[in-house]
Amino acid sequence: MTGAIDAQPLHEHARRATPSPDARANRRPPHPMPTLNWIGKEAVVKHHQAVPFRLLEAVPERSCGDASSGNLIVQGDNLHALKALLPRYAGQVKCIYIDPPYNTGNEGWVYNDNVNSPEIRKWLGEVVGKEGETLDRHDRWLCMMYPRLVLLRQFLREDGAIFVSIDDNEVAALRLVMDEIFGAKNFVATVLWQKVFAPKNSARHFSEDHDYIVIYALNADSWRPNLIPRDEGANARYKNPDNDPRGPWTSGDLQARNYYSEGTYPVTCPSGRVISGPGKGMYWRVSKANFDRLNQEGRIWWGESGNNMPRLKRYLSDVKDGVVPQTMWFYKDVGHTQEAKKELLELVDFNTSDDVFITPKPTRLIQRILQIATDKDSLILDSFAGSGTTAHAVLKQNAEDGGKRRFILVEMDENIARNVTAERVRRAALGYTNAKGQAVTGLGSGFQFCRLSAEPLFDADGQIRRDVTFAQLAEFVWFTETGTGFTGTADSPLLGVHEGRAIYLLYNGILKDRSIGGGNVLTGPVFDTLPKFAGPKVIYAAANRMGARAAREGITFKQTPYALEM
Repeated sequence: MTGAIDAQPLHEHARRATPSPDARANRRPPHPMPTLNWIGKEAVVKHHQAVPFRLLEAVPERSCGDASSGNLIVQGDNLHALKALLPRYAGQVKCIYIDPPYNTGNEGWVYNDNVNSPEIRKWLGEVVGKEGETLDRHDRWLCMMYPRLVLLRQFLREDGAIFVSIDDNEVAALRLVMDEIFGAKNFVATVLWQKVFAPKNSARHFSEDHDYIVIYALNADSWRPNLIPRDEGANARYKNPDNDPRGPWTSGDLQARNYYSEGTYPVTCPSGRVISGPGKGMYWRVSKANFDRLNQEGRIWWGESGNNMPRLKRYLSDVKDGVVPQTMWFYKDVGHTQEAKKELLELVDFNTSDDVFITPKPTRLIQRILQIATDKDSLILDSFAGSGTTAHAVLKQNAEDGGKRRFILVEMDENIARNVTAERVRRAALGYTNAKGQAVTGLGSGFQFCRLSAEPLFDADGQIRRDVTFAQLAEFVWFTETGTGFTGTADSPLLGVHEGRAIYLLYNGILKDRSIGGGNVLTGPVFDTLPKFAGPKVIYAAANRMGARAAREGITFKQTPYALEM
């Protein structure tokens, strides 16, 4: 990789709204060191700002079950889809999981892992310029990933985290890029997932047994993982050989290497044997007084003969409801690639074996992420949806713990989105008949299927498209002003109050008046009819006819559509 090229100028009508600097200040990561450079970087670092806002168009015939469940599957380029979703979901996602192309160089399958699809090459030509036609595959991958990661960061809640599946081809580059975008201090961990259960004898050098899952939080100082539910194996380690009335227990070492001034006394075993003290270079973890108290309470284990080194009893009733997540995830706990393929083939009919995804993820793997990083009502985003495992895992986890988690999936390929992603989730939700002819009960819920509008929010002249509704524009106005997703009902000119200021929108007949003296134009009579707010007000409208009165009323006027452009 070599030095970055000069950024390409932006088309004047492509410069769309992003949150104001003040609104984004508390979400900007510190500038990390060192940073990674590659051909095309300068062209993509700010490219997310040039991506035009588009609308989501519902496709009812592709939707499933309860379309109002809050679950969403979007078909379209994920860069444009993420930009379209921001006004509604910015700052609301608890957990992001993505499984981007690993960039192995494999082009011989439907999802083109070489980042060399016609769509990507066309995009690189438009964004990077002529150099984009000859980029090394690693440069292409970085150019593709950078603006998408920048947008993804804006979706995270303050207590949110992102999990990225990757392998050795790009894990080093991914770490450096994510350090730059999320801040190096917000790196949480790199998990090793044991993806296979047997070595590959055809391996050229080593049989690769694992993938990585790289984890960053929006704020690692405050982000905390949930405990993993305890399994039967963990509980089975607790026994009760001495019929202790406090119940099953296991023993822990009473010795430690850390210096402790009161930890060098002798102890006497029940058998009468005197132990002069802890082992060489070791110290008892408790003082003599506390040791005697614990022994009197029957909390010291001396072995079945009563003659062993003392150990401290730890009771099952005292342990936490779960265990702290570790960075080694074994296939017996979270599944492997063969399990993932089996799940997919049971739910989706493929025409040929060439159409089958070669690297799907098992639902148990994504469920582990959900257990660690979500609450029962969290929103989960996957912008490289592929076979739909994330949605399937969300439905399964909800069914198991009574949660109401919601998912947003984005899939670029139209055929995959309709016939693999959506079809798998449909069958998982509503039920299906397996290969043995047995009926499998559905997990419940449903989803709304959407596609991206062919035309951006703004037309070629930079004006708001005439078919844009008040509710649609309200989302973009709110996001522009606050940097957060709009959660209101959009049934009033007053969209809401954010950080002490009221935000209003006059547009598309919300006041049932399109005349020059009212409706979309801010006038004195129009202002008098607006919902009242005593503090500062920001009003978006086509024009301002209030003159000096606007300042007296504490109004900041912003003209549409120009205030929605950078």
